[in-house]
Amino acid sequence: MDALIKALQVILALSILIIIHEAGHFTFARLFKIRVEKFYLFFDIGGKALLKFRRGETEYGIGWLPLGGYCKIAGMVDESMDTEALKREPQPWEFRTRPAWQRLLVMVGGVLYNFLFAILLYITIMGIWGQSYISNEGAQIYVDDLAYEMGFRNGDRILRFDDYVPENFGMLQADLARRKVREAVLLRGTDTVRLYIDHAMIGQVLNTPMMFDLAIPFVVDSVAAEGPNAAGALRRGDRIVSLDGQPVSFVQDALPLLAAHAGEGISADIEREGQLLTVGLNVSDQGQIGVYMPAVNIQRRSYNVLTAIPAGFRYAVSTVGGYLQDLRLLATPSSGAYKSVGSFIAIGQVFPSTWDWYRFLSIMALLSIMLAVMNLLPIPGLDGGHILFVLVEIITGRKPSDRFLTIAQMVGMVLLLALMVLAFGNDIGRLIH
Repeated sequence: MDALIKALQVILALSILIIIHEAGHFTFARLFKIRVEKFYLFFDIGGKALLKFRRGETEYGIGWLPLGGYCKIAGMVDESMDTEALKREPQPWEFRTRPAWQRLLVMVGGVLYNFLFAILLYITIMGIWGQSYISNEGAQIYVDDLAYEMGFRNGDRILRFDDYVPENFGMLQADLARRKVREAVLLRGTDTVRLYIDHAMIGQVLNTPMMFDLAIPFVVDSVAAEGPNAAGALRRGDRIVSLDGQPVSFVQDALPLLAAHAGEGISADIEREGQLLTVGLNVSDQGQIGVYMPAVNIQRRSYNVLTAIPAGFRYAVSTVGGYLQDLRLLATPSSGAYKSVGSFIAIGQVFPSTWDWYRFLSIMALLSIMLAVMNLLPIPGLDGGHILFVLVEIITGRKPSDRFLTIAQMVGMVLLLALMVLAFGNDIGRLIH
């Protein structure tokens, strides 16, 4: 059931984004009275479609191959590779007969609509839910094997990455990779530690989820009234320092010990007002002792209808900047970032297993920005390739031939196919491991 919900979210989100993108091309084409022959969600390979109908000069439909969508504009070399139409005499309603500035706007339209849609989504999110994140100030990290190998330790507080002071705890790992950090300044107990970051490990950072977890001190804030220790010896402010003779500094240290004693009793050493006491605790069948920890430092910002607009715009711009940094890493083979490239499988794993409007809209906004930025890359077959050729034409005054554009489109399609194979290969490799 979880997989079905994830799949439905992926299909719905990508379908909306594809329609938005192609609508951008369609709008500008019709604005300049350029004929649009087809507007399709998914591809109708072999002319076969799940649904199609005609309105005016345009055929609308849903293809059977769910790998994107397209807007077939008359007189344009595109994914359809329809070279027969180019052999006919150019017509005034065709893309190729329009001025260069009009063709440029038609190609920019898809990217523009994706950016605007992402901004609109972020404005909506800010207006309804606001913005919240775990503050890095005073937060301690709980590390995985990779972070430990790099020199981080449980309980460290990250003060700076080079000259940058992280604000959002949840972005620590992304900041470490994106900013090409040379030195991390940590607070370890009462000592300040300077840690050299080996850039040869950045590829592993990109491919290792939850490198930094939030270390939660095992301090009791309250005891659950219906929990296994409701009438026990624990009180507010107690710090559990060991379980079954094993030291525990943080809640994460205690989890495997409690799981091993599920449904049983376990002895615990606790600190209370400077004294060390030994008590017996009951462990539920789920491996819990029924206590709550102090709340983490969560920063919340609320917005009204007016303030949500600039906040959503700023967040969109920040997201674009972060994704551009990701692409810079991807273009650096030594970083190993190419191993993090994923396909629909990776996208599906990002969505939650239960329906959550906040997360759905947030992920869709991010995907909209990713789609826009990726399409701006100057690769034939993408909007960026077409934009590049039109810009060269505007600067030089020379228009590329249809033959050149056709060959460039074929090369671009091969490159995109290779990228798709890489993405699927990475996903399959992650599933196997």
